[in-house]
Amino acid sequence: MDNWSKLNKFQLGKYGEYFTKMEFTKYGFDVYGTEVDDKGIDFVIRRDPSTYFDIQVKSIRKNKGNWSYVFFRKDKFKLRKNLIISLVLFENDKSPSIFLIPSLNWRKKSSLLVDRDYGKGKSKPEFGISITKSNFEELTSLYPFENMVTNF
Repeated sequence: MDNWSKLNKFQLGKYGEYFTKMEFTKYGFDVYGTEVDDKGIDFVIRRDPSTYFDIQVKSIRKNKGNWSYVFFRKDKFKLRKNLIISLVLFENDKSPSIFLIPSLNWRKKSSLLVDRDYGKGKSKPEFGISITKSNFEELTSLYPFENMVTNF
Protein backbone atom coordinates (compact mmCIF):
# COMPACT_ATOMS: atom_id res chain seq x y z
CA MET A 1 0.00 0.00 0.00
CA ASP A 2 1.05 3.65 0.17
CA ASN A 3 3.98 4.67 2.35
CA TRP A 4 3.85 8.48 2.25
CA SER A 5 6.70 8.80 4.75
CA LYS A 6 9.13 7.98 1.91
CA LEU A 7 8.38 11.36 0.27
CA ASN A 8 10.05 14.55 1.45
CA LYS A 9 7.81 17.57 2.11
CA PHE A 10 8.32 19.01 -1.40
CA GLN A 11 7.48 15.70 -3.07
CA LEU A 12 4.43 15.31 -0.84
CA GLY A 13 3.29 18.84 -1.69
CA LYS A 14 3.68 18.28 -5.42
CA TYR A 15 1.86 14.95 -5.21
CA GLY A 16 -1.01 16.64 -3.35
CA GLU A 17 -1.19 19.36 -5.97
CA TYR A 18 -1.31 16.91 -8.90
CA PHE A 19 -3.76 14.65 -7.08
CA THR A 20 -6.10 17.61 -6.48
CA LYS A 21 -5.81 18.73 -10.12
CA MET A 22 -6.81 15.26 -11.30
CA GLU A 23 -9.80 15.16 -8.96
CA PHE A 24 -11.07 18.49 -10.29
CA THR A 25 -10.55 17.21 -13.84
CA LYS A 26 -12.55 14.10 -13.00
CA TYR A 27 -15.46 16.38 -12.00
CA GLY A 28 -15.38 18.22 -15.34
CA PHE A 29 -13.39 21.33 -14.44
CA ASP A 30 -10.79 22.94 -16.66
CA VAL A 31 -7.53 23.18 -14.71
CA TYR A 32 -4.90 25.83 -15.41
CA GLY A 33 -1.48 25.73 -13.76
CA THR A 34 0.47 28.75 -12.60
CA GLU A 35 4.09 29.13 -13.63
CA VAL A 36 5.11 30.89 -10.42
CA ASP A 37 3.50 30.39 -7.00
CA ASP A 38 4.26 33.83 -5.58
CA LYS A 39 0.67 34.86 -4.86
CA GLY A 40 -0.45 31.81 -2.91
CA ILE A 41 -2.21 30.22 -5.89
CA ASP A 42 -1.21 26.77 -7.10
CA PHE A 43 -3.71 26.54 -9.95
CA VAL A 44 -7.01 27.87 -11.30
CA ILE A 45 -10.17 25.89 -12.04
CA ARG A 46 -13.21 26.81 -14.07
CA ARG A 47 -16.38 25.04 -15.02
CA ASP A 48 -17.64 27.69 -17.45
CA PRO A 49 -16.12 30.82 -19.05
CA SER A 50 -17.55 33.22 -16.47
CA THR A 51 -16.69 31.38 -13.23
CA TYR A 52 -13.25 30.51 -11.94
CA PHE A 53 -11.62 29.70 -8.58
CA ASP A 54 -8.05 30.09 -7.39
CA ILE A 55 -6.84 26.98 -5.57
CA GLN A 56 -4.13 26.87 -2.91
CA VAL A 57 -3.08 23.32 -1.98
CA LYS A 58 -1.65 22.31 1.38
CA SER A 59 -0.48 18.74 1.94
CA ILE A 60 0.18 17.23 5.35
CA ARG A 61 0.86 13.75 6.65
CA LYS A 62 -0.18 12.11 9.87
CA ASN A 63 2.80 12.04 12.22
CA LYS A 64 2.84 9.75 15.27
CA GLY A 65 -0.94 9.48 15.25
CA ASN A 66 -1.50 13.24 14.98
CA TRP A 67 -2.16 15.73 12.22
CA SER A 68 -0.57 19.12 12.36
CA TYR A 69 -1.04 22.77 11.57
CA VAL A 70 -0.80 24.51 8.21
CA PHE A 71 -0.97 28.23 7.67
CA PHE A 72 -1.30 30.95 5.05
CA ARG A 73 0.29 34.35 5.54
CA LYS A 74 -2.36 37.04 5.42
CA ASP A 75 -0.30 39.19 3.07
CA LYS A 76 -0.65 36.43 0.41
CA PHE A 77 -4.00 34.90 1.42
CA LYS A 78 -6.75 37.48 1.02
CA LEU A 79 -10.20 36.17 1.93
CA ARG A 80 -12.46 36.29 -1.11
CA LYS A 81 -15.29 34.42 -2.75
CA ASN A 82 -13.19 32.66 -5.40
CA LEU A 83 -10.26 31.46 -3.27
CA ILE A 84 -10.40 27.84 -2.11
CA ILE A 85 -8.01 25.79 0.02
CA SER A 86 -7.47 22.19 -0.98
CA LEU A 87 -6.17 20.36 2.07
CA VAL A 88 -4.71 16.95 1.24
CA LEU A 89 -4.17 14.54 4.13
CA PHE A 90 -1.72 11.67 3.75
CA GLU A 91 -1.78 8.69 6.07
CA ASN A 92 0.36 5.61 5.45
CA ASP A 93 -1.48 2.64 3.97
CA LYS A 94 -4.39 4.85 2.87
CA SER A 95 -5.25 6.85 -0.22
CA PRO A 96 -4.97 10.62 0.24
CA SER A 97 -8.09 12.51 1.40
CA ILE A 98 -8.94 15.92 -0.04
CA PHE A 99 -10.92 18.64 1.70
CA LEU A 100 -12.03 21.92 0.13
CA ILE A 101 -12.35 24.97 2.36
CA PRO A 102 -13.64 28.27 0.97
CA SER A 103 -11.46 31.12 2.21
CA LEU A 104 -14.47 33.13 3.41
CA ASN A 105 -15.05 30.45 6.06
CA TRP A 106 -12.18 31.97 8.07
CA ARG A 107 -14.61 34.77 8.98
CA LYS A 108 -16.49 32.29 11.21
CA LYS A 109 -15.24 31.33 14.66
CA SER A 110 -13.85 27.80 14.69
CA SER A 111 -11.25 25.69 16.47
CA LEU A 112 -10.34 24.22 13.06
CA LEU A 113 -9.92 27.45 11.07
CA VAL A 114 -7.80 29.88 13.05
CA ASP A 115 -7.00 33.57 12.59
CA ARG A 116 -3.75 34.66 14.25
CA ASP A 117 -2.31 38.13 14.59
CA TYR A 118 0.95 37.82 16.51
CA GLY A 119 2.55 40.52 18.60
CA LYS A 120 5.54 42.56 17.55
CA GLY A 121 8.22 40.60 15.76
CA LYS A 122 6.98 37.08 16.58
CA SER A 123 5.52 36.06 13.24
CA LYS A 124 3.55 37.61 10.43
CA PRO A 125 -0.26 37.44 10.72
CA GLU A 126 -1.71 34.20 9.38
CA PHE A 127 -4.79 32.13 8.78
CA GLY A 128 -4.35 28.47 9.69
CA ILE A 129 -5.89 25.04 9.85
CA SER A 130 -5.32 23.41 13.21
CA ILE A 131 -6.30 19.75 13.01
CA THR A 132 -6.79 18.08 16.37
CA LYS A 133 -8.55 14.93 17.52
CA SER A 134 -11.41 17.04 18.85
CA ASN A 135 -12.07 19.00 15.62
CA PHE A 136 -11.17 16.34 13.04
CA GLU A 137 -14.87 15.49 12.70
CA GLU A 138 -15.60 19.13 11.79
CA LEU A 139 -13.12 18.85 8.92
CA THR A 140 -14.43 15.50 7.67
CA SER A 141 -18.11 16.40 7.96
CA LEU A 142 -18.05 19.96 6.56
CA TYR A 143 -15.35 19.95 3.89
CA PRO A 144 -14.96 16.60 2.04
CA PHE A 145 -14.03 17.12 -1.61
CA GLU A 146 -16.96 15.10 -2.96
CA ASN A 147 -19.52 17.27 -1.14
CA MET A 148 -17.84 20.64 -1.63
CA VAL A 149 -16.96 20.31 -5.34
CA THR A 150 -20.65 20.43 -6.29
CA ASN A 151 -20.85 23.97 -4.87
CA PHE A 152 -18.46 25.41 -7.46
